[in-house]
Amino acid sequence: MLFRKIHIRSYEVGLKFRDGEFVGLLNAGKHYVFTRFGKTQVEVVSKRDPWIQHEQLDVIVKSGVLADKAEVVDLRDHERALVWIDGRFSRVLGPGLYAYWISVRDVRIETVTIENARLEHKQLASIVRGADAIRFLDECKVDRDHVGVLFLDGRYVDQLGPGLYAFWKDAGDARVVEIDMRESQVDVSGQEMLTADKVSLRINAMVTYVVKDARRAVSASDDVRQSIYRETQLALRASVGGRELDVFLSGKNGEGKDDLIEELEQNVRDRAGVLGLEVVSVGIRDVILPGDMKDLMNKVTEAKKAAEANLIARREETAAMRSQANTAKLLADNPTLMRLRELEVLEKVASAGNMNIVLGEKGLADRVVNLL
Repeated sequence: MLFRKIHIRSYEVGLKFRDGEFVGLLNAGKHYVFTRFGKTQVEVVSKRDPWIQHEQLDVIVKSGVLADKAEVVDLRDHERALVWIDGRFSRVLGPGLYAYWISVRDVRIETVTIENARLEHKQLASIVRGADAIRFLDECKVDRDHVGVLFLDGRYVDQLGPGLYAFWKDAGDARVVEIDMRESQVDVSGQEMLTADKVSLRINAMVTYVVKDARRAVSASDDVRQSIYRETQLALRASVGGRELDVFLSGKNGEGKDDLIEELEQNVRDRAGVLGLEVVSVGIRDVILPGDMKDLMNKVTEAKKAAEANLIARREETAAMRSQANTAKLLADNPTLMRLRELEVLEKVASAGNMNIVLGEKGLADRVVNLL
């Protein structure tokens, strides 16, 4: 047969070729195609899949037959396209020529430039989940209470608040460093150090800080937490090494534990400012002495307490004797008071029970009778 009958449905289209060259489209309906010698071919494609993929797409587009039937985009190296089909995001398109049938499905193509490496779009969450998005986009999420410091090709660009972000891969090397803006604590534990009088101590300290300048915190150190730990450790060693143990523990001459904390906080605060941090507080949790030093300190304390107790007893005894001496002098200077004192003594003796008086000397008896 010289003719071939072709039935094209309403959602289909025929691509007609002669001798391998595209010659036109066949719309919906019945068609008879002269096929003698096999020189004419017809490819029937469905427009329900709107993406037109064909090796001769450039020829088809240039022929102009797609003018009212398809959406055509020709993307340059600095351009990308975002495709929505029936209101749902479909895919990201890179550089190249693309065409989509528009008569059956609702197709919307949005062309964007990658000169600004960051992709900002109100439907960004849908875009990063779309097909081929991972080929063209780097996704980044900044958590709550954090700040993202954005660098592009090694240069600082911006600070990003909590949220979802995406960057075009071919636009440059985008890097986001996430910084926690909440209060953080650094434990400086188990620090063995010597006092000025060569006594070994183990001290546990703690620093509480917040990040005030996220950019500086990222740029000034590769690990800001480790840096503040190291600075606290060095400042603690310098402060303790300049004090004797007895002065440090007793607080003499204003060089006790509180003064140490104040000096330590000032030194750490100065260095923290360079790192983009603000010190909230510095504290010393524990001061641990070696076992033999503990025994020695206990003995010293016990001896001090014993000496204090002995001193108090001597003071009381001295006060009592001084009081007795004053009383004796007063009685000696006032005979009447002496007689009254004697009567008080006799009254106390008499009230305690029977009083037996043995008189052996006449003078003494007279004096007793006179008292009675």
